[in-house]
Amino acid sequence: MYRKFLTMAAGALVLGAASMSSAEAAGKNICVSWKTFQEERWKTDEAAIKAVVEAAGNKYASADAQGSAAKQQADIEGLITQGCNVILVVAFDSDAILPAFQAAADAGVKMISYDVLVEHPDALYVTFDNVGVGRLMAQTMLEKGKAEGDFAFIKGDKGDPNATFLFQGIMEVLKPNMDAGKIKNVCETFTDGWKPDAAQKNMEQCLTSVNNKVDAVISQNDGMAGGVVAALEAQGLAGTVPVTGQDGDKAALNRVATGTQLVSVWKDSRVLGQKAAEFANMIADGKALTEIPGVIKFSGGAKGVEVNAVLIPPNPITKANLGDVITAGWVTKEEVCAGAAADVEACK
Repeated sequence: MYRKFLTMAAGALVLGAASMSSAEAAGKNICVSWKTFQEERWKTDEAAIKAVVEAAGNKYASADAQGSAAKQQADIEGLITQGCNVILVVAFDSDAILPAFQAAADAGVKMISYDVLVEHPDALYVTFDNVGVGRLMAQTMLEKGKAEGDFAFIKGDKGDPNATFLFQGIMEVLKPNMDAGKIKNVCETFTDGWKPDAAQKNMEQCLTSVNNKVDAVISQNDGMAGGVVAALEAQGLAGTVPVTGQDGDKAALNRVATGTQLVSVWKDSRVLGQKAAEFANMIADGKALTEIPGVIKFSGGAKGVEVNAVLIPPNPITKANLGDVITAGWVTKEEVCAGAAADVEACK
């Protein structure tokens, strides 16, 4: 039954207009296994990756795991069979996908852990500094939101190492205030699949459990922040309880402008996609992982496995620097500024 599933999954891969056979002209095959396309940002990443891959004369292919660890395993095996030279993987479950990484290594296919760490020593890890993102969320909360009170923590999916990396950075910054009794952790929960509706339910349950006595919410991404804000709005608290997020989603940046979200830590996924694609092209041409520009050794995962990594710094977007995303062409002024508060300079 499992082999039948693999065959079906391989047949369903999005391989572009042409099949990837040895008879084709020169050019390497760069492939991506996406964990899901439910979030706005992945389409931005894909456009950046595809542009760089094709500009180098290589071919792009992808598969969408649709939020299934089993399907992602099958997708990767299918991509290996189809002749991919390098596969970028946004892992749905970083532990469950390890056998697929080993299968790729055994087949001589190079792997890149894209945005989500997979602790395989032969893979290159390319991401934004996620511990740093957590620090920026917490620092912004202390400086521009709340430095004391009852805090709720809406974390990402338990199977995603990024949720742990983010929380590590958050706690590094908040711990002194927590130890001093200034900040109290009243709710803390993981959120299945980073889903906004699951985050909304988690926030609703939190508010019920503490009789709406929440002073700040550390939400680990923008999609979940949307669910959090919806829960707060239902209780008349939106705009008075600061909420964090990350990714620079259009809806989140608009919430920053309107005052219902304090910060979105902007990770320009165009840059991430461009860099990862450049590295994939280099690796496909035979460059060693240790020769990749900006590479460092990273062993901060749960298993402590040392991998080669490139970490890109992010930018926290608040009302004060909302113009950064507009100037960079990430979003339009109209998209960001609809209903903006009067004190948002970028929207005047």
